[in-house]
Amino acid sequence: MTTRHGGGHTLGVAIEIPQPFGRQLDEIRARFSPDDGDMPAHVTILAPVDVDADAMDAVVAHLSQVAATTPPFRLVLSGSGSFRPVSPVVFVAVSEGFAALEQLERRVRSGDLAVETRFPYHPHVTIAHDAPEADLDRAMEELADFRADMQIGSMGVRENIDGVWQPVRTFALGG
Repeated sequence: MTTRHGGGHTLGVAIEIPQPFGRQLDEIRARFSPDDGDMPAHVTILAPVDVDADAMDAVVAHLSQVAATTPPFRLVLSGSGSFRPVSPVVFVAVSEGFAALEQLERRVRSGDLAVETRFPYHPHVTIAHDAPEADLDRAMEELADFRADMQIGSMGVRENIDGVWQPVRTFALGG
């Protein structure tokens, strides 16, 4: 990982949930985590990291290479889950595509982006976090029967600029 010494960037890598499912999940997320409005429904591949400005070309080259050599894959979201009591988070679970996401995360989190993680990687779509227990329970119930089946063909990079996650670049999977 590169460290930030002024003029750096805070980046995150994610798979954005395609429409119409993304819009549906965004509406639900807005009720439970209204502060997440600038970031659409997604599966995080690489949590936010600080990157020096002079390392950006290498990071972009790395992500381009990873994307080009990763085939598109099927992603099925099904039901809800939670990280409670460890973390006050409710999510939509990944029921198919889990292994593809794990492999993608390992490949992205290498080279200049080799960073330590606080928790083992567990692909999911966060719906509610740091909310009152009653809201977390309602989110779990509301999404218990949720199901979405989609093809994933890209991953995106966003940069935190003045507290807002702005899209920077999209990388097509498979080249």
